[in-house]
Amino acid sequence: MKTYTNTGNNDTRSGFGAGLAELGRTNLNVVALCADLTPSLKMGEFIKENPDRFFQVGIAEANMMGMAAGLTIGGKIPFTGTFANFSTGRVYDQIRQSIAYSDKNVKICASHAGLTLGEDGATHQILEDIGLMKMLPGMTVINPCDYNQTKAATIAIADHVGPVYLRFGRPKVANFTPADQKFEIGKALHLQSGTDVTIVATGHLVWEALEAAKVLNEKGISAEVINIHTIKPLDSKAILDSVAKTRCIVTAEEHNYLGGLGESVSRVLAQHNPTPQEFVATNDTFGESGTPAQLMDKYGLNADAIVNASIKVIGRK
Repeated sequence: MKTYTNTGNNDTRSGFGAGLAELGRTNLNVVALCADLTPSLKMGEFIKENPDRFFQVGIAEANMMGMAAGLTIGGKIPFTGTFANFSTGRVYDQIRQSIAYSDKNVKICASHAGLTLGEDGATHQILEDIGLMKMLPGMTVINPCDYNQTKAATIAIADHVGPVYLRFGRPKVANFTPADQKFEIGKALHLQSGTDVTIVATGHLVWEALEAAKVLNEKGISAEVINIHTIKPLDSKAILDSVAKTRCIVTAEEHNYLGGLGESVSRVLAQHNPTPQEFVATNDTFGESGTPAQLMDKYGLNADAIVNASIKVIGRK
């Protein structure tokens, strides 16, 4: 069984900040906008090096999306930054009408996604953003798993022509993917081979899936682990090739089971190869205040939950 090493916990939002700073040095068309949350989005280095390419919009997220759409007309590549809740739910009309409908080249960069925003509670946590964004025609949806992958994804989306939703988080999590990786939009990463169950995970749940695979291996269960960093377009082939071997699947995400990665996988399976599936996700609920670790445990978004779901789905073959 292949093993992965945590090279040190780091927050994925810092990966975004590092990627944006690098783009500032290499792509003169990249500009950044923020809705009064630059420290939280780790945009300071970009602003320091490129003050004339940064726009502080203030607490006016809808205006930020409209400004970003306008900037693309002059050939700029705008990266907007605020919390995931304010990047989607608060401004959905502006994204739909001004960005997605007209296929504007805006990169919507969303921090503090999911339960792991933590103590700010349900009003700031969002567990439905992936569903909102993946339903927009032409929108690419990316949810990287660690600091290194978030940095690589941030750099990669600047070369992608079209609107992108890039989702990342607040807490420090395991950093285990290569620092020098090349991020390929729409291409799932096969982390570990297995024959008994497929585990596809996204975002913070990828490390938990790898930890779950270790426990399953100790129980004599061989788990295949796939990192689905791009939810739209989904790498259907990677999923179908895997379930052809294992004949069952677990999906794991820090998102409502309605509308997230799990439902996208279900559609692929229903169309091509109906397969037993279990969901590790929130169960149609809002969050609450607590530390990220407390909330992930309470809502069953951890390695233990993935182990239990794997054993259950194997029993359904």
